[in-house]
Amino acid sequence: MSEKERPASHWIQTFLEAQAAELGAAKNTQLAYARDLTDFAAWLTGQNLQLLSAGRADIESYLIHCDAQGFARATRARRLSAIKQLYRFAVEEGWRSDNPAIQITGPGRDKRLPKTLSEAEVDALLDAARGHGRTEDDHARNTCLMELLYATGMRVSELVSLPVAAVRGDPRMLLVRGKGDKERMVPLSGHARDSLTKWLILRDAAEDAARLEGKPLSRFLFSSRGKTGHLTRHAFYTLLKELAVKAGIAPSKVTPHVLRHAFATHLLAHGADLRSIQTLLGHADIATTEIYTHILDERLRQLVLDHHPLARQESSLDANANSNR
Repeated sequence: MSEKERPASHWIQTFLEAQAAELGAAKNTQLAYARDLTDFAAWLTGQNLQLLSAGRADIESYLIHCDAQGFARATRARRLSAIKQLYRFAVEEGWRSDNPAIQITGPGRDKRLPKTLSEAEVDALLDAARGHGRTEDDHARNTCLMELLYATGMRVSELVSLPVAAVRGDPRMLLVRGKGDKERMVPLSGHARDSLTKWLILRDAAEDAARLEGKPLSRFLFSSRGKTGHLTRHAFYTLLKELAVKAGIAPSKVTPHVLRHAFATHLLAHGADLRSIQTLLGHADIATTEIYTHILDERLRQLVLDHHPLARQESSLDANANSNR
């Protein structure tokens, strides 16, 4: 069976696993996505259509069907969101070349900005990584993982599968092969290069010892003896939760994708332009990158509300007025 001939359930399950690993999607969210996408796939089958070849008109027809069934506005919006995310993932994975749902507007609901972390919270996570683990090798690997992730804004799948050949020679720039086999160059900070150099020494020593035992050498920077040959997305997700606890941050706030958001938001706050951030993140469309301007605007607005003396005075007056009613 070729990849394209696999059943819809295969594509849906692969998408859900990536959601759990990269975005930290909650169990209830995954179950809702599974129900929504399974219903969509079943409807397509009833129309003699396939999940990976459906077009915009097919998706719009399904939404009309949902409306005719009397589904609530929030349910229809959630179903369209799940469909959009599935096809975006399909494009990133190279399953298809276009996203047929990208221009479809649903019944509408309030947009939520992506979650991010403050610079102080990221520093706390990096500090936690430096001492987390049972051995010096663990400390060095965990530090390298976190420094590279924050320095580059890589997706977690790109990070854990990074080939060791890409980081040889103390590189100032790192070649990242993203989803859909798209390549981009990202610069490495001094801290990231230092942690990379230390980890490479320990990693290569471990690989040499394994070779003497007759074990094959790994081509990955973060090798594993598991099926993939490298650290899995799920293992890194678990590690990140442990670091959050150690750093005194609520684990629910920290996922690999939140760190990607932090990378972009902090760059923008320090003067980087959107086009540069788009290139570094590997976004095909500048509109995807523009969400970070909204995050920054909201944070600046909250900063004024929390700290400006006139805002505090106004809040005090409002409180007094309410108490006198």
